[in-house]
Amino acid sequence: DNFGVVSEKYSLAFGDNATIGSHDGEILVSLKHDRRRTTPEYVAELRQNLHAKFPELTFFFQPADIVSQILNFGLPAPINIKVAGYNRDANFAIAHELRERIAKIPGAADVYVQQSLDAPTLDLNVDRTLLAKNGINQRQIANDILVSLSSSSQVTPNFWVDPVYGIPFLVAVQTPPHVVNSLGELMNTPVSGTVGGNNTGAAQLLNNVATVTRGRAASVVNHYNIQPEFDIFANVQGRDLGAVAREVDTVVAEFQKKLIPGNSISVHGQVESMKTAFTRMGLGLILSALLVYLLMVVNFQSWTDPFIIITALPGAFVGIVAALFLTGTTFSVPSLMGAIMTIGVATANSILVVTFANGELRRGLSSFEAALSAGATRLRPVLMTAGAMVIGMLPMALGLGEGGEQNAPLGRAVIGGLLVATFATLFLVPVVFSLLRAKGAPAIDEEEEEASTVPAELHARA
Repeated sequence: DNFGVVSEKYSLAFGDNATIGSHDGEILVSLKHDRRRTTPEYVAELRQNLHAKFPELTFFFQPADIVSQILNFGLPAPINIKVAGYNRDANFAIAHELRERIAKIPGAADVYVQQSLDAPTLDLNVDRTLLAKNGINQRQIANDILVSLSSSSQVTPNFWVDPVYGIPFLVAVQTPPHVVNSLGELMNTPVSGTVGGNNTGAAQLLNNVATVTRGRAASVVNHYNIQPEFDIFANVQGRDLGAVAREVDTVVAEFQKKLIPGNSISVHGQVESMKTAFTRMGLGLILSALLVYLLMVVNFQSWTDPFIIITALPGAFVGIVAALFLTGTTFSVPSLMGAIMTIGVATANSILVVTFANGELRRGLSSFEAALSAGATRLRPVLMTAGAMVIGMLPMALGLGEGGEQNAPLGRAVIGGLLVATFATLFLVPVVFSLLRAKGAPAIDEEEEEASTVPAELHARA
């Protein structure tokens, strides 16, 4: 845990830290390997209990796994709403109104405004007349206070190199924090004077040349496209990210009308990448099915056979949706990847049935008899292919091991899709074949016809 102190002071120059002042704290919890609940379940329980026990505090959970951190682009939450513009005070008020509206959306959790404008400060008001008499300027006072409270490494970093091992060590000069334990001790800090351009003047106590007043300031200042901005972060619990994001977009569109020209509200974070990924994966899913169909058209030299083969794919999609629904899994990039994998396996099994049925049809059987024979003969290969895939995906679908929840949607989509697609391959595809091939087998060229008659002639000679 880390309360009231930033982990590294210089890190504030590069971005927002978890703890940005004395009013912030961070707690890291490591879960045991033999736990019986998932991480989101523990987080949901903590959210409820912490808010009930400490209603005056703001709690939020940052992503702990590397996958979520990458998908969030380093942000502490998957949904980030930015209110940007130079109308600073009005935008800050709108940001808080927006936070209250988003917090009422079902499934939205940990909704908070990152920036605060009421961080307590101590303001030094120097007497310029006294400074001029003692040969002191404000820059010298600022440097002396900075070195005393934050060490000399903030202004002039110095390193001492070990002559034996050659390892550099940072040498910093700083007043021990326990010495400056009150406002009176702070005001007794000596400040150097200047005579003739050198720091040789008589030192003065800070209390002799300055007074202190209490004020408020912003604890975090951010900019977006040069303009000052305020961030509203929101997490998701008990609902899929896409459904929450749609309602967030509705609220954002409503508040966009309240802004004066030159100010804007935009949504960023994992939501942005999710929409892009879903669009591309959905397009890839459609194109994969279309590409498989066109490749089979070239291979079979027919438009009908590939159509009969892909009639198993609707069953695969039904199985994917049913499996995700029954397991309480939402659509995601891994589940869409599983859908694309299911297309390939389901198509391969369907090709086995249709190819064998065409062979039986050319032997003189009717379309119904050929379909029935193909279903019975190809039952074992189809079940073996689908069964091997289902058994192989079962550990992934159960989410076993550390981080297993990340890939569980892929396994569940494949298992659900193959179970229904196998049923469609063995029952639906033969029915469609018997209906579309009722007039007989398709015409084939002379070379294929000669190749198909060779085994019969050899059998007759034997």
